[in-house]
Amino acid sequence: MIGRNDPCPCGSGKKYKKCCANKEAVTVDVVVDEEMERVLQNFYELYPKKQDFEAYHAVGAKWNEALGDKLDIELVEAIAIDYFFFEERLDIWTGYLEKVLKDTIRPALKERLEKWSHPSLLIGKIKEVKDDYMIVEQSDTKALVQLRREGERPIPENVHVFCFILPIDEQRHLAISSMIFFPVDHTAIFEQFFKEKTMGDSMELWKKLVENGFEGNEFTDFETEVFDRIMAYLEEQGRDAERILQLTQDFVVEKQPKARKPVAIAAGAIRFGNDHGYFEKIDTTVKAIAEYFDVSASSLNKYERELAEYAGI
Repeated sequence: MIGRNDPCPCGSGKKYKKCCANKEAVTVDVVVDEEMERVLQNFYELYPKKQDFEAYHAVGAKWNEALGDKLDIELVEAIAIDYFFFEERLDIWTGYLEKVLKDTIRPALKERLEKWSHPSLLIGKIKEVKDDYMIVEQSDTKALVQLRREGERPIPENVHVFCFILPIDEQRHLAISSMIFFPVDHTAIFEQFFKEKTMGDSMELWKKLVENGFEGNEFTDFETEVFDRIMAYLEEQGRDAERILQLTQDFVVEKQPKARKPVAIAAGAIRFGNDHGYFEKIDTTVKAIAEYFDVSASSLNKYERELAEYAGI
């Protein structure tokens, strides 16, 4: 075994502790993270078993009765399966974890998995978004949780998030279920609900959210109108909206532009996309686009410039 004060075997001439020791620690962390992901992936591939179907369908029926006529069936099923595994039948998860721990040799992985027996429900407001993590304020206790980001899509601050979580270490957590975001249109529902209720009443919270108009959309009504107007215009023109829509969604979520009318952003996005090849070129003018969206040319140009800056053009 290499001592920390021994010459580093890489040949740099430095002591091991000043050279590759930290790199190896980083490598171990990466390997452990990958193995943790594999543990989670395998769980969802193996369960529920045939003998669990009746119990799962009972939970699914309960959630479908509560939300099925208001939310997309896939979203209701995702909520139901998370509650089934991590609330109603936690024994399925803990039984699986016990089997994994018996076969785990790596000490660092074993140490983390030993803390995974009790997943927690997280419902809270996103206070800060960093490169790899976001800081979430729990709605009931106001405690702050570091939650790992999944993917690179921009996430706005002040929206609420719902998921089940497990610890990575003393400070950081990861979502083990669907991570569902609620736009700021629903902030008042969360604030009022947790003045009187707790996490244990979450089905009632879901009912109040759908009564308030939540349909599974992560965007506000204002943002949704921006995107709908872009799609409607490009559909009329026989153009593919995917690339410009993706850019505009990221721009609106990350930059939170303070437009008075959503059509101003939509018009700016159409001009930007047309000028920079985000869809097949349309033979039109700034004046014609402005007239179609009933906005001034100056408003259109303002958001075209902001999108160009955001896109790095």
